[in-house]
Formats: sequence, C-alpha cells, structure tokens
Amino acid sequence: MADFAPVRKAVVPAAGLGTRFLPATKATPKEMLPIVDKPAIQYVVEEAVDAGLTDVLMVTGRNKRSIEDHFDRAYELEEALNAKGDDERLAAVRESADLAIMHYVRQGEPRGLGHAVFCARQHVGTEPFAILLGDDMIDARDPLLKRMIEVRNQYGGSVVALMEVEPDQVSAYGCAAIEATDEDDVVRITDLVEKPAREEAPSNWIIIGRYVCDPAVFDVLEKTPPGRGGEIQLTDALRTLADMPAHEGGGVYGVKFRGRRYDSGNKLEYLKTVVQFASEREDLSAEFMAWLRDFVRAQDTVKDA
Repeated sequence: MADFAPVRKAVVPAAGLGTRFLPATKATPKEMLPIVDKPAIQYVVEEAVDAGLTDVLMVTGRNKRSIEDHFDRAYELEEALNAKGDDERLAAVRESADLAIMHYVRQGEPRGLGHAVFCARQHVGTEPFAILLGDDMIDARDPLLKRMIEVRNQYGGSVVALMEVEPDQVSAYGCAAIEATDEDDVVRITDLVEKPAREEAPSNWIIIGRYVCDPAVFDVLEKTPPGRGGEIQLTDALRTLADMPAHEGGGVYGVKFRGRRYDSGNKLEYLKTVVQFASEREDLSAEFMAWLRDFVRAQDTVKDA
C-alpha cells in the first residue's frame, strides 16, 4: 500500500436554503428536521465518527445557528433532566455534544456545492478529507465511508461513492463514466457529467453524497467557473482531477455501493426514511408496524368502497 497522508477530517456542507421543505424550513434548517427523534444532520456526523473522523467542519449559512446549538452543551436542559433523574434523556442530550470536535464556517452566498467545499480550504489545509452531504444517509450497518478511505489509502487521488439507478433517474444526479479495476467494487472514473439527459448519460452509475478528496481539489475549485445552474459544481472539479496526473493529486476512483441508502432531500423520500427508521426501532417497531398495517388496510377499504 502506498504511503498516502491519512484522512482525518470531515466536511459537511449544510448551507442550503431547504426550499423543497418550505414553509417548515423558513426558520428551521432542513438539516435539523427529525428522523423520528434525532435530526438528520446528527446521523451524518455519526457516520463520519464511525469512520474514524472526529474533526468535523460544518459549512453553514444564515439562519443555521440551531445546528451549532444542537452539537453544543445545553447546561440548563441537562440540569433539569438530571434533577428529574431522567438518565435516558440526559444521555441522549449529551450524545450530540460529545460526538466530535465540531468547527463551523459560513458560506456567505449560495454559489453551489463546489464553493461550499472551497470554504473548507483553510481548515482542511493540505490533508485529504471526506465530504458528507446531509441529504444522503447511509445505514450504519453498511460502512461505505470506511471503504472509501481504504480505497484512498490504496490508490491515492479522490474517491466518490457510486450507486446504480434506473436510466430514467440519472438526470437528477452527477453521473460517471467508469473503467474496471482488479477489485469488484472499485472503478476508475474517466468522466463525470452533472445531471445529464438520459440519452447523454455515460452510465447508470450516479454519485451519491460521499466523497474523499485529495487537497488538490481546492486549487481546481479556485479556477472552476460556474457550471450547471450558474453554480460552482464539485462534479466539474472532479472531472478535472480525473484527467490530472497522480503526482499532482489527480485520479478519481469510485466505490460501487450496493447497501442501504436513505434520501431525505425531498418530501416523499423524507417520509419514506422516517417510516423505515421507525419500523426498525426496538422501542417503536411493534406498535408502529401494527398501526401502519391497520392504516393501509383502512385506506385500501376506502378506495375500494
């Protein structure tokens, strides 16, 4: 295995306006919407920590202060729970504050994912780093990020997570042209296209919201012009990196992910995610599933009437 610098830091872009969830996100960050009883952003930070990354930079924007508060101590609340002897809820409240060393930087204006990542340059420095997007949640039983870090340690360059979808879905994602390697789950990326038309997609393998990037990405992003939607696209920067030589930090690889991914980026997928998580909770599953079956049967009866 080559001697590449270790991946120690995670960057979580969380500056989006959350317009798909208005009016709920008018005053509440989309990242703080709960998946049962825990905000979606906490699952993402937990994933980074499980992969060994306890230095987490959150790229936020205006009206996102509640994210910082969530990962901070809440002394008055803790004292109240302690006085009640409510140890279970006290532990849950303290859990988020003890997860990782959290840092924050603001993206001054919404100029795209590539610009949000560029905002992390000063904190990351010259180290490789992981990027985790909050809309994608990866099941803790499927350690995707750990595998991506292993691939980075083996091949160098940058690594993206890939998932195969139906052809009619590729236009909603960044899409990759790929070449096989000696490993079944690892491919080399030869081209990337941001949200291509179905007939122009180079494959059915899309990029999902996990990346491990060489620090060379910052120099590339600095020179990357606005692309699709008038925004600076991380996909465009990765396409440039794919053509660069390895000694300059170039090369992009993909890890084919066939595990469990949950999407909280739109209302329908968010609702599906909440139902899936609730269905697997030991404290909720039995009663919730019984109610859900009764509800579905009742709805079917109404439709048939």
